[in-house]
Amino acid sequence: MDVHGRIREILAETIREELAPDQQQLSTEDLIKALKRRGIIDDVMKELNFVTDNVDQELPSSPKQPVCFTDRQSTLLKKTNIDPTRRYLYLQVLGGKAFLEHLQEPEPLPGQACSTFTLCLHFRNQRFRSKPVPCACEPDFHDGFLLEVHRENLGDGTRMADSTTMLSISDPVHMVLIKTDIFAETTLVASYFLEWRSVLGSENGVTNLTVELMGVGTESKVSVGILNIKLEMYPPLNQTLSQEVVNTQLALERQKTAEKERLFLVYAKQWWREYLQIRPSHNSRLVKIFAQDENGINRPVCSYVKPLRAGRLLDTPRQAARFVNVLGYERAPVIGGGGKQEQWCTLLAFLCRNKGDCEDHANLLCSLLLGYGLEAFVCVGTKAKGVPHAWVMTCGTDGTVTFWDSLTGHRYLHKPINPDEPPAAEQPKPLYPYRTIGCVFNHQTFLGNCQPSDSVETCVFDLNDESKWKPMNEEAVKSVCAPGATTSLPPFPPLCASTIDASVTSNEIEMQLRLLVSEHRKDLGLTTVWEDQLSYLLSPALASYEFERTTSISAGNEEFQDAIRRAVPDGHTFKGFPIHFVYRNARRAFATCLRSPFCEEIICCRGDQVRLAVRVRVFTYPESACAVWIMFACKYRSVL
Repeated sequence: MDVHGRIREILAETIREELAPDQQQLSTEDLIKALKRRGIIDDVMKELNFVTDNVDQELPSSPKQPVCFTDRQSTLLKKTNIDPTRRYLYLQVLGGKAFLEHLQEPEPLPGQACSTFTLCLHFRNQRFRSKPVPCACEPDFHDGFLLEVHRENLGDGTRMADSTTMLSISDPVHMVLIKTDIFAETTLVASYFLEWRSVLGSENGVTNLTVELMGVGTESKVSVGILNIKLEMYPPLNQTLSQEVVNTQLALERQKTAEKERLFLVYAKQWWREYLQIRPSHNSRLVKIFAQDENGINRPVCSYVKPLRAGRLLDTPRQAARFVNVLGYERAPVIGGGGKQEQWCTLLAFLCRNKGDCEDHANLLCSLLLGYGLEAFVCVGTKAKGVPHAWVMTCGTDGTVTFWDSLTGHRYLHKPINPDEPPAAEQPKPLYPYRTIGCVFNHQTFLGNCQPSDSVETCVFDLNDESKWKPMNEEAVKSVCAPGATTSLPPFPPLCASTIDASVTSNEIEMQLRLLVSEHRKDLGLTTVWEDQLSYLLSPALASYEFERTTSISAGNEEFQDAIRRAVPDGHTFKGFPIHFVYRNARRAFATCLRSPFCEEIICCRGDQVRLAVRVRVFTYPESACAVWIMFACKYRSVL
């Protein structure tokens, strides 16, 4: 509507017309009358949508679009839940400066693909995402986010939170900056915790901040850029606090947190000394008490896990395992050669980037399984060749121990080998890839493996037996890892529903693949004839593959085989090749397919009456995760 522009014009006009030379100022009433006369106020009231229906908190929202006035011609206004009885923090991002890495970046031409920055926010169970802006030295961020302060049974829900109540809310606004390149690959640029309560002590309840974003991992001491941020309370505060009161509160919280962390560190050192006294060889076991997050801050590992409910987005623990498995795997980037750069990510950074290391996957899967009421732990140990690895374990009430691999989605039952049995006795054959285990932990418990051998095969998971597992004091763990225990703990965000349209995306990838196959065959001097009916018949197979991955149950294969037999006439041969990806880049998928001799044989098939088929099926999961199944097939007349 461009309200501001129109109001400015009318005010200028009113002042010119109505200010007699002897009258030096107009009252607010005069100006409002002038606006009413010209119908501006009515227009604005029509455009605002007040919706008072309270959405059940069980439904995690999809990333909210910033609430702002939009031009009616360009987009339809989205309704936003503004409840006039609630207190909001209006956070505006007004551009960025000094993103020096993009100093040489040329101006993108209209319509040309370019790398973009996206800002993701999380505050008290609400998530937002900015519009993508082209990467530049001064990225053009202009977004406003309306964050509800007054959430989750904060005292009396009918009363509006006052300054003092809000001063006690220590949750920061977690901001994550993601860069997406032209191939849709994402990188984590910065992760920042914004302390918003300075606005409570500022005049008029409005404050402007410049936020310096630091890099991640090995670059956590290097500045990546600056964001200009404006904070405003809505409705405006009746009384603001003095800046001194706000600063004192923040200093007290920091002091309390520092003291709790110091005491835990003293306890952890003592625990480690005792652990080493059991057996000197324990020194080489993978007992991980602290881990560095993306900002290079050491945090107790138990703080990376918390029971997490997926609302209605995931129905079963196995579906949750599938969701974690389709999130991309990427080791933390390291400059130069050498060892593995270790970096555990906060959950928001992992979800926004949509990929992470094995520890990130294990922490998320463990959190989801705890949410489903299972007794779940993250295990830290090694795979073959001594490669450090993390996976998840659940302990059943009947004593069964199940390993869940968070990267592959596989589940393994663990039956320990008894080393004291005679050689002739039959021992269970382990199918899992894990070799050693140093410790297990969840949000409340930390246990170090103190059995004579740390081999997984012989390990006994009787976690209550202190001669096998040395526990940490639960109260000590809680003092720094329980939600709200310290202000330095990043709050866990809710999961968001997928924004990807499965059928549209499936169609797009399928069309691109048809084109790529035709071009490839043309280069080989071959013609391409597609058979749509055969392509359609491949759908049930793809659906049953995904169903099997999610449930470990195979179903519906007989019908698929029967349909194919009917579709392929006598004397013809049918070949099919299914393959699975977790990304949506058709060109990259095609290049991978060609590396498989089976698939290459189908795509480059020569013969009489060759008919080709390809079917793509995208299965969406929360966040932007998806499983992409592709099947190439051909039928031709066998001439021998």
